[in-house]
Amino acid sequence: MDYRVIKENDVFLLTDEKGNIPENHSYGAGLYTKDTRYLSKFNVKINGEDPVLLSSNADENYMATILLTNPHMEKDGSLILWRESVEIERKRFIFNDVVYELLKMKSYYPKPISFQVSVEVDVDFQDMFIVRGFQNGETGQRTGQEKLESGLRFNYTGADDIQRATVIQWDQNASAINLEGEITFDLNLAHGEEQVIAFTIAPVVGENVPTIVQPEEALTQLKASYKHWNETTTNIETDNQQLQRLVDRGIADLRVLLTDLGYGKFPVAGLPWFAVPFGRDSLIAALQMLPFNSEVAKGTLKTMAAHQGTKVDPWRDEQPGKIMHEIRFGELANTDQIPFTPYYGTIDATPLFLVLLSEYIKWTGDIDLFKELETNIEAAITWINQYGDRDGDGFVEYHQESSKGIANQGWKDSADSIVHRNGDYAETPIALSEVQGYVYQGKIGIAELYETIGNTSAAERLREEAAQLQEKFEQHFWMEDHSFYALALDKDKSKVGTITSNPGHVLFSEMLNETRATLISDVLVSDKMFSGYGIRTMGEGEAGYNPMSYHDGSVWPHDNSMILLGMSKTKHMTQAMTVIEGLMKSAASFEYDRLPELFCGYSDQEGRPVKYPVACSPQAWAAGTPLVFVQTMLGLFPNSLNNTIEMNPVLPNGVSYLKVEQLAIGKGSIDLVVRRQGDEFQVDILSNTTGFDIAVNQKVNINI
Repeated sequence: MDYRVIKENDVFLLTDEKGNIPENHSYGAGLYTKDTRYLSKFNVKINGEDPVLLSSNADENYMATILLTNPHMEKDGSLILWRESVEIERKRFIFNDVVYELLKMKSYYPKPISFQVSVEVDVDFQDMFIVRGFQNGETGQRTGQEKLESGLRFNYTGADDIQRATVIQWDQNASAINLEGEITFDLNLAHGEEQVIAFTIAPVVGENVPTIVQPEEALTQLKASYKHWNETTTNIETDNQQLQRLVDRGIADLRVLLTDLGYGKFPVAGLPWFAVPFGRDSLIAALQMLPFNSEVAKGTLKTMAAHQGTKVDPWRDEQPGKIMHEIRFGELANTDQIPFTPYYGTIDATPLFLVLLSEYIKWTGDIDLFKELETNIEAAITWINQYGDRDGDGFVEYHQESSKGIANQGWKDSADSIVHRNGDYAETPIALSEVQGYVYQGKIGIAELYETIGNTSAAERLREEAAQLQEKFEQHFWMEDHSFYALALDKDKSKVGTITSNPGHVLFSEMLNETRATLISDVLVSDKMFSGYGIRTMGEGEAGYNPMSYHDGSVWPHDNSMILLGMSKTKHMTQAMTVIEGLMKSAASFEYDRLPELFCGYSDQEGRPVKYPVACSPQAWAAGTPLVFVQTMLGLFPNSLNNTIEMNPVLPNGVSYLKVEQLAIGKGSIDLVVRRQGDEFQVDILSNTTGFDIAVNQKVNINI
């Protein structure tokens, strides 16, 4: 990473490795909230010169520590400051929507020294879409800045009539302040002496003025929130250090990506550019987190329900009952110059909403949430049957209506991702294979919930619709000559026959018969699809195959995770362990033991995975993938509707011990250990307060 980013709730700070916000930075460095840049310059200088970088730590997403020192300074043969005399430490974190930066200077020069430290700041209040170069449009204007007692305030009136401001304050006497945004401090330090200047940067949106507290109190409370997160999240211990680091990193990354818009915490898609609700991404990340912290799923479901479509609006690709794709809060969205308020151009978020809800209740038994969201559920099912199935053929299809929307509306949303075997791009409306699986799984899952509350007629109707979809899917998507399912059906109902990872998602739905589920699993780990590091998005040798591409041959960890859930559910554990071993092998090449959003699909014969040039880091559903490893290894699928827990534990090569503590199921929890014993596995249930019956694969020894 050639940038540093920290985030807390709805605020994130993106800087270069020195901690600066230089102008014209390639990633659009700045302080952001509500899709607006509230700080566009923030540079530290010593005696007017740039410090020298010593170290820049991005291991912790909620706090960054950067060490700098001074260059050698002489003028006309006279010494001004000997090189490396002053250690400059920049420590920053975010709490309650305020950025705290502690700027500490420590002298290592043998005699007393005097020097100046200056901080240059500015604010452009640009909409994120403008910063990223995706959009231009009518915007507001700066309305001046003012000096405060120990601070500066920059003001802006938006084209959306929202008053915005950035308030920058400090706790030491400055020797000079100018309205152009330069603050200077004169320092005099003896050997070993240090001085700290504490800055706060508060973005003000309308009447919402963040509360500033003492930095020590802010950091204490921030750390306490992380402690609470760890105490309420399932704990993993294993003898494989790579797996341990992957899981620990995933849990930490998901915590920093949590945001609450008033309906409970949910994971945003990723940093730096997608720190907002995304229907598909947030729902899948919450699904991955169910065995670790199910409250996140509840917050995600309630957030999605609160923004569910209510009307037909082609500008936003909105229809009643549809779950959103993405919501933005900046000037361009507020003035309707872009359709993201929210934008609904996704075909899979609505069925995934149903899948997550049914899986959440199986884990928790929280049937009250089903009752609370029953109107939203009915609207989602109506959307699937009415608007999602555009031509009444029984399949859910997408077609872009908005002039500024997205053309391909599945998770592979790049323009070249849906391609026939002859190289022609498929034309919409397009029915994706994995979406039909989500619909089937969603309807079956909601049918079970209707049965639980006694609504048998609704349950029977959904089961009948699911059975019809299952039959049609086999008729129209199966390719006998390839023993695989088509990627999609195009506008003419012709199969888009390219071999891709998409049908692998259908395994989790349990819509496929045993024979075909085995065939799909085998193809996915064949040399054509499996790079050695993971399952490719498209098979090698296909007309559209490109290992360097975004969706046509790259490896996406989250894509693999959805397939892993299906392989585990259908008990294709040999294939599942192959995938886990490949992804674990790849992780050693990535910074901070973090699986990236994606990487190139070259074979492992290259010697190491090839990085994709631009990928979010951290990214929610990539962070959630190691968590799916754990559920897959356990073969764990609880069902609070009948008080049972299904387990089929298998450990990949290199893992001989896996301990799981405080795994929350129903109203209780389980602690267990899985050990390798030759070719078999021993399971010890250390504690079980769920009251559920545990059904374990007969080949596994179990002690309760």
